[in-house]
Amino acid sequence: MRKKLIRIAAAPMSLDLLLRGQLNYLNGYFDVLAVASPGVEHARIRRREGVETVELEIERTISLWKDLKSLWRLFALFRRERPWGVHSLTPKAGLLSMAAAALARVPVRVHTFTGLIFPYRKGAFKFLLRQMDRLTCLFATHVIPEGEGVRKLLIAEKVTGKSLEVLAHGNVNGVDLEHFRQSGRREEERRRLGLPAGAVLFVFVGRITEDKGIRELLAAFSALRGDEEQGGIPVFLALVGGLEGYAAADLEMPGVFVPGFQEDIRPWLEAADVFVLPSYREGFPNSLLQAGAMGLPSIAADVCGCNEIIEDGVNGLLVAVRDEEALRSAMASLRDDPERRRQIGARAAENVRRKYSCRMVWDALLNFYGRIS
Repeated sequence: MRKKLIRIAAAPMSLDLLLRGQLNYLNGYFDVLAVASPGVEHARIRRREGVETVELEIERTISLWKDLKSLWRLFALFRRERPWGVHSLTPKAGLLSMAAAALARVPVRVHTFTGLIFPYRKGAFKFLLRQMDRLTCLFATHVIPEGEGVRKLLIAEKVTGKSLEVLAHGNVNGVDLEHFRQSGRREEERRRLGLPAGAVLFVFVGRITEDKGIRELLAAFSALRGDEEQGGIPVFLALVGGLEGYAAADLEMPGVFVPGFQEDIRPWLEAADVFVLPSYREGFPNSLLQAGAMGLPSIAADVCGCNEIIEDGVNGLLVAVRDEEALRSAMASLRDDPERRRQIGARAAENVRRKYSCRMVWDALLNFYGRIS
């Protein structure tokens, strides 16, 4: 009889996007059950991954009464299903599921930290978030940091004394190299956007929110548009993702595309010339790996995760956090040098192929499960 494994996140989108293909792979070795808050993604997960799902409300924000109800429902679910292991992915789901699994005496309780929030907060809220992460680790039997940066931060902030093992080279799922590859439709996608010949398209993919460096990115891009008015190379910017803290009107400026959340980001990556991620904080960004897989050179902030993927000047460029002038300079340097873009993009693709294929990550996770059985 196969062991039962429960994978859990607060939002179904996390399981849908972050673990694409992984649940199906693991289901070949375990009876996998996916748990997340209600959402349309459940039907897609069941169809694509071939696993059963449970819709169980888990608030992403702190809500004491709702959190207690979720804790009880998770405890009841674990007692009913009696899994070999519970493996959580996101902060709130981690705290509640690790606590419930410990109460239900689930033997294997694993939490993956895809990043830490509390080091970037202040005061009482920072203290509360730190204690929540400490409790998650206390209830877990095993803790996986998504990358070396996250591992070092967990140690430096004294979040846990448990052994911390980064699987493979980091990242929670790796990249499907067959999915993220050039399709030969670059010119068609650029025509669809109305880009003139010789134009350079910068693309950002992620939540459109302040801590992703959107303010600095818009300022740097605006300066590049000023160069264009003086006879420079035409530039465009695509901000691909859901709006959080910004209204569409805030982003309206010449040359900026704001298509919103896109289930398939490949057309935007294929049309682009440079990927930009000036985030204030990251865990181990999937979008940077996906862009690299498609041969795009990237400019990213020199923060945890980004600086594990990018070697400055080799397979991308790193810039200081919140430094719009450094960002503008890096964007201008790649705008003006198509051959450098090609070389850096080729090295980025090779780096992803060599270190971050999804099968490599999945095999490492399966090996980890085998070692802790």
